[in-house]
Amino acid sequence: MMEIPDFYLPSGRTALLISGGVDSAVALHLLYQRGVRPDLYYIKIGMEGEDSSCTHEEDIELSQAIAARYGLKLQVIDLQQEYWDLVVGYIVDRVRRGLTPNSDVMCNKLVKFGAFEQRVGKDYDYLCTGHYAQLKVDRDGQLWLCAGVDLVKDQTDFLSQLSSSQIRKCIFPLGGMMKRQVREIAEAEHLPCAHRKDSQGICFLGKINYAQFISRFLGERTGDIVDIETGRVLGQHKGYWFHTIGQRKGLRLGGGPWFVIRKDIERNIVYVAHGYDTRLQYGNSFALADFHILTQDPLDPLAPNLIRFKVRHTERPVAGTMSLDASGHWHIESTEPIQGIAPGQFGVIYDAQGDRCIGSGEIASE
Repeated sequence: MMEIPDFYLPSGRTALLISGGVDSAVALHLLYQRGVRPDLYYIKIGMEGEDSSCTHEEDIELSQAIAARYGLKLQVIDLQQEYWDLVVGYIVDRVRRGLTPNSDVMCNKLVKFGAFEQRVGKDYDYLCTGHYAQLKVDRDGQLWLCAGVDLVKDQTDFLSQLSSSQIRKCIFPLGGMMKRQVREIAEAEHLPCAHRKDSQGICFLGKINYAQFISRFLGERTGDIVDIETGRVLGQHKGYWFHTIGQRKGLRLGGGPWFVIRKDIERNIVYVAHGYDTRLQYGNSFALADFHILTQDPLDPLAPNLIRFKVRHTERPVAGTMSLDASGHWHIESTEPIQGIAPGQFGVIYDAQGDRCIGSGEIASE
């Protein structure tokens, strides 16, 4: 029998967010094995309407089947209005400003651990999810959000904007496991979602045409695509808001590869550079705006701090230093070149070992 790693499991009334996918189903199984009978909730978020193909019906059917397997009831909580007001509003605002938003980070903060808490979660001591992250208590009794052992699946970056009170309510049974182990448990237990594919981000990003979604709010405005090294106009785009730093696909330029390097918001120009190894794709430093601390602040404001960091999901944390300048802004210097540093994305900061997640902030514009 497979040995299941231990996980942080406090005692109290527990709710579990179930999605119809393998991760939340196995999280439920692991709780059940330890004698916990959580109340199950499916959060309905995302887009509705003729341009949406969200799989709510299939998700709910699978969630109901899993709930029945353990003799539990499923409740569906509709948070679509909150999702539109909070997450979609955030995305459109950032895109309009030429930034690259991270919808998954804000969906967790504002909806799954935010609006749900206000609607239902406040009646529970703890909230369990299928995120790949760990919670560890240090010798002083402080609870830290720590990286999952599966560094490819690790989701601490998506949780890095939670408040300390939100973190204290969390239970993450999967953090000590590899994804293949989770699949093996689902198969061994004959869970109906054992072979279901992983979702790709939150519902609307994974299921509808992103360009059509942005066009719906910001329209189109033709502008030039310019070679940043020669100044030559290579083609036309339909609005800088359709393009992100580091983007390669969808530029419709010949003789590639071409990568988006910079955007001029005032003049509606998208600058690109040629080649996979162009130095213009890379940077070694960036600043963070509104740095958010998760548990407590271990950073020395008077000296460079040895850290590891991420600027996008699925990356191993990169070594660097973090220093506070005279104006009160945190700056990160990387030990290696980083591709596609995009303002608006989150820089997620870990300790020097890459284990404890200290916090995160938005990557600031130059």
